[in-house]
Amino acid sequence: MTEQEFAELAAGHALDALSPVDEAAYQTALAAHPEWAAIAEQDAAAAAFLADGVAEVAPPAGLRDALVARIAEDVAAASVPPVPEVPAPVAAESAPEPPAQSSAPSTEEIQTVERRTWTRGLLALAASVVLLVGIGFGAATIGNLLTTPPAVSALAQIEDAPDAQEVSADVVDGGTATLHWSESVGKAVLVSDGLPEITDEQTFQLWFVRDDGAVSAGTFTAEDGETAALLEGDVETGDTVAVTVEQAGGSPTGQPTTEPITAIPTA
Repeated sequence: MTEQEFAELAAGHALDALSPVDEAAYQTALAAHPEWAAIAEQDAAAAAFLADGVAEVAPPAGLRDALVARIAEDVAAASVPPVPEVPAPVAAESAPEPPAQSSAPSTEEIQTVERRTWTRGLLALAASVVLLVGIGFGAATIGNLLTTPPAVSALAQIEDAPDAQEVSADVVDGGTATLHWSESVGKAVLVSDGLPEITDEQTFQLWFVRDDGAVSAGTFTAEDGETAALLEGDVETGDTVAVTVEQAGGSPTGQPTTEPITAIPTA
């Protein structure tokens, strides 16, 4: 067992959330590695701190964004437990003889490993929540962090950055679009309203338009013509960010196939 795996089990132990198998593995690893006891003690102290409740205090600068980004990744990874693929049955007459010296793991064994990996991911997420409360985040705040769309979280980070920039432009048929970006954060978000209606077979696609051509920055949909879309990639000096209407799934050519409905210069 690695130190990272032990740390995940220690978080679950502190929260009294381990299965009997994982609890036994935790105790065995702790006995074999007494130098890891400090990890267990820190998790236990954090869990006790959570149980007692504390007044909210301002976290250190920069710590909030780092934790929020990590938790968002953990939430996405832990949302649905992985389901192992089971190979299709092979006809008896064509099935090769298995090697005598080895045997493939059973479906039950595979599911056990996958389930333990998923469980430990959830325990790591729980430990992160304990840490957030320990540095002064309230329960309501944590709930918002776990459900906030990535584009909204990115927009908050951009707006807090000292080098935050924004430029607005018109959208065809009377809408507006505003590009928010920050080089220090390394993210850009397009906030728009009044976008034209499109069919289910179409999507909006973002582009970085540069001297050597257009580079896709992802696709997005809009509800009632409004959206906040996180761009894929970094804004470069002199880029123009454009939006086109493409077929569902994005442009099949890798380049815009329609005229932009908005174009926002960044320089």
